[in-house]
Amino acid sequence: METSPVAGWETAVLSGGPADGLRLRVADRPWVIQVTHPCEMTERPDGMRAEALYIYRRDSGVTTEPLRYGFDIASP
Repeated sequence: METSPVAGWETAVLSGGPADGLRLRVADRPWVIQVTHPCEMTERPDGMRAEALYIYRRDSGVTTEPLRYGFDIASP
């Protein structure tokens, strides 16, 4: 278990799901990353928008770069 926050930015890679292989930079090793993708709407009442939501959870066993985040098919 981590006892202190990690300072600075680190490289992370997403594994599985629609963003498989996507590389990004994260600060302080968040446990969860949320990826959204816009959805096309046929009507937009009052500026409403819709986005598909995908959740990736950090693999706590990976402690060096790149950090690995796995797709959580059960979320949200």
